[in-house]
Amino acid sequence: MDAQHVMLLRELLASTPWVERSEDFARALRRTRSPGGLMLLGTPDDEPWHLAAHLDDEARYSGLPVLSPTLVRWQPPPDAPAHLRVGLDRLAEARRGETLFVVNAAEEAPVPLLERVDDARRTGATILSLDQGDPELTSLAHDSISLRPQAAPLTFEGLQHLVSTAAGQADPDRKPGFRERLSRFLDVVSGPRIAD
Repeated sequence: MDAQHVMLLRELLASTPWVERSEDFARALRRTRSPGGLMLLGTPDDEPWHLAAHLDDEARYSGLPVLSPTLVRWQPPPDAPAHLRVGLDRLAEARRGETLFVVNAAEEAPVPLLERVDDARRTGATILSLDQGDPELTSLAHDSISLRPQAAPLTFEGLQHLVSTAAGQADPDRKPGFRERLSRFLDVVSGPRIAD
């Protein structure tokens, strides 16, 4: 789904709570403190490749490197490139300030997934979930966005696009950081530059 289709989807859903809810959820994604701290995990049978690619694109387009996810895989092949070789041991290293974003397209998360999520939560990671109404996974998450399968006209894939696009958008409520304030100050102090 390209940017134009996502904009059409947003227009179609403007009178529903989905656009605002996806924007709220995206704010939680942007709270990850450092690049590499956003871990993306699916089920053993369904890895969220598509969402990982879109978040990586949004990280580049928006200049927010914290949105570039680390795709955590259940059984990464040992000969895969380094960024595709991150296994479940990464979750054991999860700490406060990092985010575990769990994507479960099934109605219920498998027990091994729930156990890994619970472990990451205990070590201090923020847990976010995008699912299809899974009460067990939702209970472990600090924030979740659930789409029941019958919630037409939105599909699970469409919801992933709403969330990833919203993550890359400027947050009007975000206060500028020290470097941004310093840069603006220096621009004001130095005044306009006059060409010779």
